[in-house]
Amino acid sequence: MIDRQGIETPAVVIQRPTLDDNIRRMQTLARTHGLRLRPHIKTHKCLAIARLQMAAGACGITAAKVDEALPFIRDGIPSVTLAQPQMIASKLDRLMAAAQAHRCDLRLIVDSRAGLDLLANRAVEQRFTPGVFIKIDVGLHRCGCRPDDPAIPSLAEAIRQHPRLQFVGLLSHAGHAYGAADRTAVATIAEDERRTMLAVARRLEDAGIPVPEISVGATPTVLAATQFGGITEIRPGNYVFMDQACLRLGLIAPEQVALTVLTTVISRNPDFLIVDAGSKTFSSDMGAHGAGRGVGFGVGWPRACFGDDEQVFTIVRLSEEHGFIPRGNSDLALGTCVRVIPNHACPVANLARTLVVLDGDDVYEWPVDARGRVR
Repeated sequence: MIDRQGIETPAVVIQRPTLDDNIRRMQTLARTHGLRLRPHIKTHKCLAIARLQMAAGACGITAAKVDEALPFIRDGIPSVTLAQPQMIASKLDRLMAAAQAHRCDLRLIVDSRAGLDLLANRAVEQRFTPGVFIKIDVGLHRCGCRPDDPAIPSLAEAIRQHPRLQFVGLLSHAGHAYGAADRTAVATIAEDERRTMLAVARRLEDAGIPVPEISVGATPTVLAATQFGGITEIRPGNYVFMDQACLRLGLIAPEQVALTVLTTVISRNPDFLIVDAGSKTFSSDMGAHGAGRGVGFGVGWPRACFGDDEQVFTIVRLSEEHGFIPRGNSDLALGTCVRVIPNHACPVANLARTLVVLDGDDVYEWPVDARGRVR
């Protein structure tokens, strides 16, 4: 057990009661609206947290990368969606072999005929039948078929007719919501996503192609949405931790932030206080998808005064191992421990070897099991 006051910095710290509340709250939202919850584990990459999500009622998990998904498949997660198109045969082989060995319901996505052809080829070779979603671009303009793409029905029919593939429906990610101005703008994006996905589904159904599932996902849109009619599944990730992006959008209260970074004032110069956490702890991410509208790299307080509006400061610059706080009204003594809400929790967790968990009087660590797994 770790001494609460003796935590060495920099440390990525999880408030366990807050984490548990966030997990329960999202599961309740899903249950209330008759939705399946399939959390995106790229936020935490931690088996201990995934187990809590599954115990609360999640139907499975979402992962971004093949090697990121593997520890969770091997841990017994019964259903996994890989939400990135794959164009490398060896990665598909590795993933399908693990899913087959552990009897995992594996769902993959396609947004091109080339991707579908590769997937079909590997499924035949592996003698494995994955579920397949067609990814729809609802505004992020990253991966996905445009909603009016005339090739969508033929792509869906090709999946449906292939003996080694199962067409499970449509999938989207409105990640551009992170760049919105406020909660109202996020709610508009969420409704646009819902209507777009229902329109694509109607096109397929009019062509005689049933659409069993419509899966959407992004923490901001799920929190701000006013209706979920026609949606079957949500895939938020960031909700377990929350961060400065969610606060800026007015989606949460500060007490809902479960992940913060502890760092110590180690030096000072005429302009800045210097702390012992830099880009190798916070990352230089200004927000998800490069859409951050905030200033700096995190908002913090002296640890003993967390949340006090009169003692708040911003980390305005980073080098690899150092953070810069303007002295101004934050002229803290050397050795002061400060607590910072980062802009974007997901890369912070990925940079950490372990998460320090504060659970009442207990302090312990959880490994970040899929840390650095980006293939």
